[in-house]
Amino acid sequence: MPPSLLAPGPDLDSAFAALGDPVRRALVTRLARGDATVGELAEPFDLTPQAISHHVGVLRRCGLVEQRREGTRRPCRLRVDQLSLLSTWIDDQRRAWDDRLDALEQHLTDDGAVR
Repeated sequence: MPPSLLAPGPDLDSAFAALGDPVRRALVTRLARGDATVGELAEPFDLTPQAISHHVGVLRRCGLVEQRREGTRRPCRLRVDQLSLLSTWIDDQRRAWDDRLDALEQHLTDDGAVR
């Protein structure tokens, strides 16, 4: 069985848990358009920069976002490679279920139950 079909590990679990929050999903969506500082990320929200920093921290800890230092700025960047791992896991699950449903359909057709 391919590794991505195994039960999710802690990194996958924490990434999906992090994306369970609508603010964090919005931050990921914004970062998909390009790097941004916490202040820039906070602009569209009615949240304090500290609250946005907390959300960024959650995304950093699960590996979806990285921050670097550029003088006094600390821009955030989406880690697309990590997001791709989530997408691959979802695609693998979809493929596995499609295969199961195809096998069920074939079994029912062979038994004459589906016409």
